Amino acid sequence: MYFNTHTHLNSEELYENRDMYIKNALENKVTNIVVAGYDLNSSKRAVEIAHEYPFVYATVGISPNDCLNTTDADLKVIEELLQDSRVVALGEIGLDYYWDDVPRDQQKDIFIKQIEIAKIHGKPIVIHARDAYEETYDILKQAAHRGIMHCYSGSAQMAKRYIEIGFEISLAGPVTFKNAKVPKDVATQIGIDHLMIETDCPYLTPHPFRGKLNEPANVVYIAQEIAKLKNMEIEDVARITTFNAKKLFGIK
Repeated sequence: MYFNTHTHLNSEELYENRDMYIKNALENKVTNIVVAGYDLNSSKRAVEIAHEYPFVYATVGISPNDCLNTTDADLKVIEELLQDSRVVALGEIGLDYYWDDVPRDQQKDIFIKQIEIAKIHGKPIVIHARDAYEETYDILKQAAHRGIMHCYSGSAQMAKRYIEIGFEISLAGPVTFKNAKVPKDVATQIGIDHLMIETDCPYLTPHPFRGKLNEPANVVYIAQEIAKLKNMEIEDVARITTFNAKKLFGIK
């Protein structure tokens, strides 16, 4: 029973064949899936997909890479979508300093505004952070909210700091890469009670399928690697990470 906390079945690569990918996931005991929005259209599509399947949920939000022309009217739409019964969190939102597409001040402004929306409606937030872990941490600490560090790629020490302020750590395909010391350190050092698993598909396909299109079923390989690194049974990793996700997202 695996809970895949972050997929993009709403992406152009996966959307048309989503029935097949969901069937594959179910056959691999992936019994819960979250489809994450990253702009207005993908957020609307995430909600649409979540209404098609009883075990699929959505998040809605505008990511730092997609917020260049975001208006208050756009944020109002996100707030309206957030109140849908199938939406479990606001995200993915955050800061991304790897790309230079959006000025940093603009990213921060949209990030903070969306955090405030999530707080008003009592929904957790899904954080995208890249090359901006310190500034993201400062904003989240001041916000005093809770959520998940999606596709976490920072250090184990930084992960512990995020946990202290109410955030869980979600690991994706990179933890399976042979020379990926940092995510393997995170998997080893962070207690299983604070870990979740995801694919971020169609991106970051895990070993041994790197170079191929990623899909929700592949979350099993992330769980396998964590079980190996922590010397645990994979069934226990699946059970505990599922419990963690349901608790955060408020799913009974």
